[in-house]
Amino acid sequence: MTGTDTVYQATSRTAWIKVFFAGLGVYFLSLIVMVFTSNTNLFPTVVLIGNFLVPVTFIAFFYERRHLSKLDIPTTASVFLYGGFLGVLASAILEPFLVRPSDPFSVFMIGLIEEGAKIAGVMWIARRRRPVSEVDGLIIGVAAGMGFAALESMGYTFTEFLSSQGSLSATVGTMLLRGVLSPFGHGTWTGILASVLFQESTGNQYRITRRVIWAYLFVVLLHGLWDGLPPVVEFLFSSNLSVLIAQAAVGIAGFAVLWKHWQRAQRPHPSNQAPRQESV
Repeated sequence: MTGTDTVYQATSRTAWIKVFFAGLGVYFLSLIVMVFTSNTNLFPTVVLIGNFLVPVTFIAFFYERRHLSKLDIPTTASVFLYGGFLGVLASAILEPFLVRPSDPFSVFMIGLIEEGAKIAGVMWIARRRRPVSEVDGLIIGVAAGMGFAALESMGYTFTEFLSSQGSLSATVGTMLLRGVLSPFGHGTWTGILASVLFQESTGNQYRITRRVIWAYLFVVLLHGLWDGLPPVVEFLFSSNLSVLIAQAAVGIAGFAVLWKHWQRAQRPHPSNQAPRQESV
């Protein structure tokens, strides 16, 4: 490796930091201008940047470290946008019919639906790629999961805006909380499941093996605990930080598993080597 290659690699691996701080600067500048000018036309800009900043940064972090993958930007962007959209759309259609709010185990049914919808979106959008690289699967899964998270956060932000009767502080608070926690939720779960799916699949077809099913049930469990644990923590400890504490604990556990998959996928191994494929 030449000196130029070393400098380029070091620079590319810090690109996610530049993406984050550039986006953060634009976000706060837009927020400040909106507050001081009372120009509500800037509100959609603030919401859009606030909800997409962390998901895009999280994807950039993994994408720039894909040295065993030939995954390109158009494919990753397509999975982020369309995979996230298909997941949100499928969940919106299925959950009203299958989820009973009064059922204490409904959080796990929501997990079954949303994790199934996201991985189905991954399989559909990435259907033209040969599923032979665990690295590709992890990055594609993270992209689809973070696309789902960004679109879902847009919905939660809008709902908070309406329920708080236009309170800017409540809306921004919801946006920031979901932004901070977003890397530890949907992106992590779909990244884990997609990495296992791609590792287990061969040729031009996806294979739903026992290991894939176990991975699916594991991320469903994480998803259910993510939604169901905060009320339990709040009941036991009467803490206003119940959501943050409970979801941070579940999120760290899930991210540790994702990172383990990432480290394994980065090891030179025939199953992790994928030839360049066409974009979707």
